[in-house]
Amino acid sequence: MVHYHQICTEVTPQCPIADTTYGYRPNLAGNIILLVIFAVCTLAQIYLGLRHRLRAFTVATAVGCGGEAIGYGGRLMMHANPWDANGFKVQICCLVLAPSFLAAGIYLTLKHLVLFFGAEKSRIRPGLYTAIFISCDVVSILVQAGGGGIAASETSSLVKIGDDLIVAGISFQVATMFVCMCLAGDFGYQLYKHQSMRAVTTAEVEEGRELPSSFRYYAICSSVAFVCIFIRCVYRVPEMAGGWGAPLMQQQAEFMVLDGGMIAIAAILMTVAHPGIFFPAIGSRNRKAALKERDAASPTESLRTDEMAEKNQV
Repeated sequence: MVHYHQICTEVTPQCPIADTTYGYRPNLAGNIILLVIFAVCTLAQIYLGLRHRLRAFTVATAVGCGGEAIGYGGRLMMHANPWDANGFKVQICCLVLAPSFLAAGIYLTLKHLVLFFGAEKSRIRPGLYTAIFISCDVVSILVQAGGGGIAASETSSLVKIGDDLIVAGISFQVATMFVCMCLAGDFGYQLYKHQSMRAVTTAEVEEGRELPSSFRYYAICSSVAFVCIFIRCVYRVPEMAGGWGAPLMQQQAEFMVLDGGMIAIAAILMTVAHPGIFFPAIGSRNRKAALKERDAASPTESLRTDEMAEKNQV
C-alpha cells in the first residue's frame, strides 16, 4: 500500500487532490469566516473574563475558541496546498480537541447554577459537576491526543489502533455529555416544578420567585450551545470511525455544517450570553454578596434550603 503523504508535498499529476486524506481543497471563504469568528470570540472571551474576573471559565473558553481559530488556520494552509502535512496536523489536532474545552466551560457553570438555585434540586452534589465531567473531559482529550499521535505512525496496524483510540475518546465524550444533559435537564425540571430560587437578590429576581428575562436568555443560549457541541461530537464518531480518507471524512459540506458550524454557534452563544454579564453570581465576589443578601432577606428559608442541600450531599 502506497502512503502518499510520505512522498507528496504538493498537488501534481502524480499527487492529485483526490488522493489527499480529505479528497478536496478546503473552501477559502468558509474557513476564513470561521477563523475570524473564533478569533473574535477568543478576544471577547479574554476581555469579558478579565472584566468579570472569571478565571477558570475564561481559560476554558479562550483555549477552546483559540484552538478552533488555529485549526481553521491549518485548513487555510491546506487550501493553499492540500498536501501540506503541517497544516493537516495543526487542524486535526486543534479541531478534534478544542470543543472539549468549550464543553468544560459549560460544566464549570453548572456547579454555580446548582449552588445558586438550590443543591436540594440536583441529583448530585454541586462540586461533582466539575469533578466528574471535567475529569471525563480530560480523559477524553488524553485518549484522543494519544490516538492522534499513534495514528501519525507509518505502520498500518498502528494507524488503525490510533483511529480506534480517537473514536473511543470521542465516543466517551458523547456519553459524558449525554449524562450531563440528562442531569441538567432533570435539575431544570425540578427548578421549574418548585418555582423557587435558593439565592434571592433584588437585581436578579422579582419577588423572589420569578426568573429574570436576562437569566432566561443566558440559560437558553447556554443550552443551545451545549446541544451544538453534542451534535458535533456525535457527527465526529462515524466520521473518524471510517478511518482516514473515509467517504464521510471527504464530505466538505457536512464537515463545515456539523463541525465548524455547530462549534461556531456554540462559541458565539457562549460569548454573547457571557455568564459574567447574565449570571454574575458565578463570580466569587458576586456569589458571596448574593448569598449574603439572601440570608439577610430570608434567614429561615436560607436555613431550610441549606439543610436540604447538606442532606442531599451526604
